[in-house]
Amino acid sequence: MSMTLRRLCPAVVLSWGMLAIAPAAPAADYEIDPSHAFIEFRISHLGFSTLAGRFNKFAGVFTWDKDNPVVSAITVTVDTGSIDTNWVERDKHLRGDDFLVVEKYPQAVFKSTRYAGDASGGTLEGTLTLHGVTKPVVLEVKAIGEGPDPWGGYRAGFAATTSINRIDFGIDYNLGPSAETMTFDLFVEGIRK
Repeated sequence: MSMTLRRLCPAVVLSWGMLAIAPAAPAADYEIDPSHAFIEFRISHLGFSTLAGRFNKFAGVFTWDKDNPVVSAITVTVDTGSIDTNWVERDKHLRGDDFLVVEKYPQAVFKSTRYAGDASGGTLEGTLTLHGVTKPVVLEVKAIGEGPDPWGGYRAGFAATTSINRIDFGIDYNLGPSAETMTFDLFVEGIRK
């Protein structure tokens, strides 16, 4: 489970990457709205069921131009100590030395390097730094929508999915072969600056 959390952080960072490709006015900068964004993860529990969780604290910014999406970019930082699997004792274990080691690695960071696709969606490549290890990751991104909000702002929203092998990031606590891969689902909404 802790391994899942470690995977989650990357997933969270990847989610932000999706936001970076959100449609908006020409080359605009956006800030992720934490009240309307979610970084969730899933991992097998012994091959019997699926454990789900999320990271409650993260922040990020992205640039998006729906007419020229290849210029899009995003950076997301996740507070690894905010991992939440709805079970206090498990969350303590995940924050400890067997998994995320949050005292040593308090943040996970995703930085995009390339977007391939159009204004409706595509693939977002980038690097994820988790547990002190930086590896390339790819997210499948889908644009949900964009436009003016009721308070005079302009928003863009996206969904993204990616999977990582937690062992690649040095999180190798033995949870069985079915729990080596973690899937992250990202739902993000950004407010244009």
